[in-house]
Amino acid sequence: MPNKEPIGKLISYIHRQNQKRLAKELAPYGIGGGGQHSFLKAILHQPGVTQEQLTQQLKFDKATTARSIKQLEVSGYIERKPDPDDRRSQLLYPTSKAKEVQPQLHAILDESNRTLARYLTPEEHDQLISLLHKVSLAQKDE
Repeated sequence: MPNKEPIGKLISYIHRQNQKRLAKELAPYGIGGGGQHSFLKAILHQPGVTQEQLTQQLKFDKATTARSIKQLEVSGYIERKPDPDDRRSQLLYPTSKAKEVQPQLHAILDESNRTLARYLTPEEHDQLISLLHKVSLAQKDE
């Protein structure tokens, strides 16, 4: 009979362990926790994105987004520029420092994903992704 451990507990444990590993590997670059790597990756991929767009895309709360963006700015990875179409909004751009660490950031995140899936067959990997997407639908209903 399969173990009926709560899904939320397993997801939480996996997330915490992965975040600890990422924090350790990203520390030499001054990229901290709180999802800073997710925000930096998104800004590198989509220069000129707004803080509000990041909050929606990455599904973080506004306070976490604001803290992470502030820290990335203080660390010299991003810069804010006024949005010419909306004076209340600022556009976020990666700095040259961010562009320099982009290959290392991607390598660390790719290795993290490989570590998470190392005991899965390719079919199991695809199935897990599909099932997690289904589980995430329940969060949208809230």
